[in-house]
Amino acid sequence: MSPEEEYEFERSMKNRPHVVILGAGATMASIPNGDKNGRKSSVMNGFIEALGMTDILKDAKLETQSNNLEDIYSELYDNENYSEIRKELDKRIRNYFSKLELPEEVNIYDLLLLSLKGKDLIATFNWDPLLLQAYQRACRITRDLPDLAFLHGNVLVGYCRNHKYGGILSQQCAKCNEPFSPVPLLYPVTHKNYSTDPYINDNWKALKNKLRRAYIVTIFGYSAPNTDKEAISIMEETWGDLNNRYLEDIEIIDIQDEDKLISSWRNFIHSHHYKICNDFFSSSLAKNPRRTTVEFFDRTMNAMFTKSLRSFVPNMSWGAVKTLISELLEEEDQLPPDGILVTHAHTI
Repeated sequence: MSPEEEYEFERSMKNRPHVVILGAGATMASIPNGDKNGRKSSVMNGFIEALGMTDILKDAKLETQSNNLEDIYSELYDNENYSEIRKELDKRIRNYFSKLELPEEVNIYDLLLLSLKGKDLIATFNWDPLLLQAYQRACRITRDLPDLAFLHGNVLVGYCRNHKYGGILSQQCAKCNEPFSPVPLLYPVTHKNYSTDPYINDNWKALKNKLRRAYIVTIFGYSAPNTDKEAISIMEETWGDLNNRYLEDIEIIDIQDEDKLISSWRNFIHSHHYKICNDFFSSSLAKNPRRTTVEFFDRTMNAMFTKSLRSFVPNMSWGAVKTLISELLEEEDQLPPDGILVTHAHTI
């Protein structure tokens, strides 16, 4: 390649998306001691008890002995006689998650959003409102934030089906001024139809669009359960042939055993191109906020020894976060329109 071609290749690679996929483990990591009011984010096991649905389900005569919502709802879903129970379950789930509030102090979701840019995407399977609450806070610092995709719906999201406008549930459609309707919540059944509802379909399209072009994919607290086989299949198909993914990297933030994680995500990993992190602060997102794809290219393609000088660390104050982000934004603002960001590094 000519120097001009090399320059354009580097610029385009560094500007490819970083896609983050969130599961329940991400929310649990964000509020390990409970939300602002001490409420815990529930997981699938024991969730029925948390909702106070045990007595109602006794009348359903379910065959499963499991206390896991995935197992219970799958059986309810297959029997039309339980439609009223499903409606009540939906009502209580929305009420339960809608009450969750972010603590006042800096949260992992705040840092996650601020670690990415407008070219990037966070796709979540979670129903809870915490990511959107963090987004509203992050907007006070910068508007150059990643896109969001709610793959299974969200209790805080509303949508106008006539004009395909979406936003916070309490808002109105910008075109017709009608109040938003709640988006559907997709429940843990084996066969989900992601194309039936236009809002869910649009969110999956957004994920597929970014995933095709992604340079780094981070999977945060998502265990790829059996009831999400269809979702995994869609993502695998979009990611494509691993032989064509020899430049990309997969990052997994999870507390599970490494062998189990690699087995779950083997169809996304080319050779040794992966990293396992036990917590958010060990990830590229925290170590190189707003520079993840830049640092990855400099380290792997420019053969540079990179050093993270501006990183997120535990227990940061809002003042420290704002100062760090302000420095990064100032650096970006000073860059020419066709310029290339570089990391603090030296050539190996």
